Amino acid sequence: MTPMRRRPPDRGDPGSSRCTRYRSGVPDRLPSPGPSFLREQKLEAGGRSLRIGMSQPTTTDDEGVVSFVELGPAGGPRPEPPLARLGPSLAGALSGMILEDAGRLCIRLATVTPADDPTRPWRVPAAVRAAFRWEPMRAAAMRPNELAETVLAAFRRSAEALGRP
Repeated sequence: MTPMRRRPPDRGDPGSSRCTRYRSGVPDRLPSPGPSFLREQKLEAGGRSLRIGMSQPTTTDDEGVVSFVELGPAGGPRPEPPLARLGPSLAGALSGMILEDAGRLCIRLATVTPADDPTRPWRVPAAVRAAFRWEPMRAAAMRPNELAETVLAAFRRSAEALGRP
């Protein structure tokens, strides 16, 4: 949700904890991110309190980035990918703010890491990249941090809705 900052390549050995290359597939959790540039918000999922913010990545707890499975319903995730539920919910929460072009809202969502197994799309870290084209008048009327806070609150509500059957 924020611009990516270029970091120098990590030259650590593959066995070190600082190595950025994964040996086999993507783990269920990524390491905890750096600080959010916005005030973090509390997300309630499955009886747990998590913190979310806008940084790289976005949804965390003390053990690292949670997977979408942990945000899903208690009975297990639905068969469709999590973004199939998260996208419409987020677009609805930001209704009137996102530019509409040829009858389609200008929003793009993608997980930060792809699923190792396409048949289990919920087993990826719950971190997303998002791109929006804003309605010009709305974007002009809001400060950048106010706009970002609105997006973060909409994401929080949409992520909480993933846990509802």
